Amino acid sequence: MNSSYHTIAQPSEGFYKEKGSKFLSFAFPIDSEEDAKLRLDALKQAYPDAGHHCYAYIIAQHPPYHRAYDDGEPNNAAGVPILNQIRSYGLSNVLAVVVRYFGGTKLGISGLVAAYKTATQEALAQSHIIEKVPHSSFFIEYPYAQTSRVKQLIQQFEIKIVQQDFTECCQAELSLPTDKLEELKQLLKDEMGLKCKF
Repeated sequence: MNSSYHTIAQPSEGFYKEKGSKFLSFAFPIDSEEDAKLRLDALKQAYPDAGHHCYAYIIAQHPPYHRAYDDGEPNNAAGVPILNQIRSYGLSNVLAVVVRYFGGTKLGISGLVAAYKTATQEALAQSHIIEKVPHSSFFIEYPYAQTSRVKQLIQQFEIKIVQQDFTECCQAELSLPTDKLEELKQLLKDEMGLKCKF
């Protein structure tokens, strides 16, 4: 059985206001830290005058990887409440960002925690949650004579063909559920003398 995880289908947004401070919240499906960085950079460009761009994300790995960032707010008053909301929804491969505009009145630590938590909830509540299976991509090169066997393996292992190239030999970029990768690598090596490249 494939190990699966829950994520969001598309970006979503929320809004929360407390004592004049505005909290704009955003949730994004991501596949890597690079994805998270691109989304963050875009938000910083879109809201350059905001006081804080606080965020957290979880990426489905073994074990899952997470990060929480307070961006100048008091320690654990922003990033951790955001992270805890992603966890409370049982999500992975999600970035949540809360952009704050200060309204002139300090909220205190407990007020900040509540505001960042609520703002994140507002965004996640708008999202459509889906179940996904972790996939890994790899490249193989094989002679034309092995094409029919490769086609059988593609069907057997639920492999997706990302890209194919037929020149002197066959080359393909393939993607399959991560938990089947080791079994396939061994089979390609033992039976067909092929190696996967990553």
